Amino acid sequence: MALKNKVKSVVVTTVWRKNAFLLVSSSSRTFATGYDDNRILKSPSSLVSLDDFPDVWNYSSSTNYSESSTLKLASDHTARVIDGKQVSEEIISNVATEVTRMKKTIGEVPGLGVILVGERKDSLTYVRNKITACEEAGIKFKLTEFSDNCTEDEVCDAIMRFNADPSFHGILVQLPLSQHLNEEKILNVVKLEKDVDGFHPVNMGNLAMRGREPLFVPCTPKGCVELLIRYGVEIMGKKAVVIGRSNIVGLPASLLLQRHHATVTIVTALTPNPEEITRDADILISGVGVPNMVRGSWVKPGAVVVDVGTYPIEDKSCEQGYRLIGDVCYEEASRVASLITPVPGGVGPMTVAMLLYNTLESATRKYNFV
Repeated sequence: MALKNKVKSVVVTTVWRKNAFLLVSSSSRTFATGYDDNRILKSPSSLVSLDDFPDVWNYSSSTNYSESSTLKLASDHTARVIDGKQVSEEIISNVATEVTRMKKTIGEVPGLGVILVGERKDSLTYVRNKITACEEAGIKFKLTEFSDNCTEDEVCDAIMRFNADPSFHGILVQLPLSQHLNEEKILNVVKLEKDVDGFHPVNMGNLAMRGREPLFVPCTPKGCVELLIRYGVEIMGKKAVVIGRSNIVGLPASLLLQRHHATVTIVTALTPNPEEITRDADILISGVGVPNMVRGSWVKPGAVVVDVGTYPIEDKSCEQGYRLIGDVCYEEASRVASLITPVPGGVGPMTVAMLLYNTLESATRKYNFV
């Protein structure tokens, strides 16, 4: 696909959706000023507003605690499926509406530039999905591809071109990169105001600090929280466990859940007896890419399970020759949890939707478009 040491650019023309529709309102509670049915997302528009609750530590010396009752579920119980595909389609439809309005009003559309290195099957699938979504939303899209043995300078030069081009408001470097490339160095080249993936140290730092507002929140964690809110999941005061601490999923997911006032625990590869910790979680998010690691016995009855992990396994019956499974053993966990995301069709489509939303936000910010 990618030619040796050569760059191939593909420009996708815009396609406009005619019948965009508004999103359904969520019954979940918010810590901002309230919901506006015309908003694209149902999560709070300002993260700073989530910090309005001061930390007040009220401890009682009493040891007379009442033990909470364990939720008993029938053996034939099946968790309600969190349909990320449907929600993402609603969001992309609303993004398309705003893009159309922007074009009619000021003659501009958002632009997304993507860098792809190598021919990983999963990366190719993700990029193909992003191209399709951009077509649906009317967002300008340009893909720059490199072979596996490209140099860091080649990749950085491509990013710099996107940085300098005012018609591109977002830049995405598809991860993971080839091992010989310095991921940190390359991502730092992306201009802060075009970092729609939210991985720039300033964006991550502002996400971590109370009273600060990142320009962009990483797409996958943002999609996870949006799904929780859409499905009426109470976050404030709940125990949340995040399996994994990657910069892409685990770390920003834990920070975002803290912004929503959850009590967050992170499980790493070095955590002893992780199942004992996860069994205490009201909300369980896993994103490590270890297939079927989270068994039904790891899940608290009635918990909400969000599976971010993706792992390709060979399947000749599928068009691509493989299919994706998640970190969570779906068959077991769905008999214990109250809500669960499938793989595929759960978090994956939401990641793409959040990428388009962030790109629209970047263009809106640049043009001061209201």
